[in-house]
Amino acid sequence: MAQVSVSSAAQAVIGDSEFDRDTTVTRREPGVYDIDLSAGWTIINAVNGGYLLAVLGRALGDALPHSDPFTISAHYLTASHPGPAVIRTDVVRTGRTLSTGQASLFQYDDEGAEVERIRVLASYGDLDALPDDVRTSAKPPHFPPVEQCFGAQDGPSPVQGSSAITERLDLKLDPTTLGWALGSPSGKGEMRAWFGLADGRDADPLSLLLAVDALPPTAFEMGLKGWVPTVELTVHVRCRPAPGPLRVSITTRNLAGGFLEEDAEVWDSADRLVAQSRQLARAKLS
Repeated sequence: MAQVSVSSAAQAVIGDSEFDRDTTVTRREPGVYDIDLSAGWTIINAVNGGYLLAVLGRALGDALPHSDPFTISAHYLTASHPGPAVIRTDVVRTGRTLSTGQASLFQYDDEGAEVERIRVLASYGDLDALPDDVRTSAKPPHFPPVEQCFGAQDGPSPVQGSSAITERLDLKLDPTTLGWALGSPSGKGEMRAWFGLADGRDADPLSLLLAVDALPPTAFEMGLKGWVPTVELTVHVRCRPAPGPLRVSITTRNLAGGFLEEDAEVWDSADRLVAQSRQLARAKLS
């Protein structure tokens, strides 16, 4: 597939971009990291779960002997807010090809007590050391060209305070999954989009942790409204993405008891499946 540009913004580079700066953690002591969670990655007042996963992923990449996330599972315990946070990591096991660690992110309540926001367990390795052999029945999703898809700038003005993350992203949504924005949701649990960062930074394994949780909820296209908070999210990173925009396809097959699952696939510009995820989220039914 020919590479296309989602954005005409000046090209930032991996390691020197808004995403890199906003996910940077400062090591206080071995296994303990400080960060000021940026308000730029919020939805209403809560910090986006994919951004938070990338923050924890960066801390674990420093704490473990391997730098690339292979699989990372997060349980979201309480909503995170912009401001100071501390991450505590623990090395569970180290091996030749994989190392495993866990991490928790804490913030402080009004009395100054620590409140755990997220807890993750992850295995890390070296994506560049993986063999090239691929045997798969998975096929890339069919998307309209970027110029036939729609972004936040094509819709009505967002609700005040709700759009901070959209300014960090360059999303172009497949119009067949945009019925919710026009008041006519399809009833199908599907959401698809071209994905990039607004400053033009190419994708890497850490930004894939953001990409799987960056699209509007599939619940919108099922006729539901309101916040859809993540309860648990597991991401598998399959290979290092090629330069260029990503295609993200998310589906929901079952909404029951006020909870739904979202299965995501992320494909790069070389038509490779670079990440997969599943999350359980709470849906507002009324």
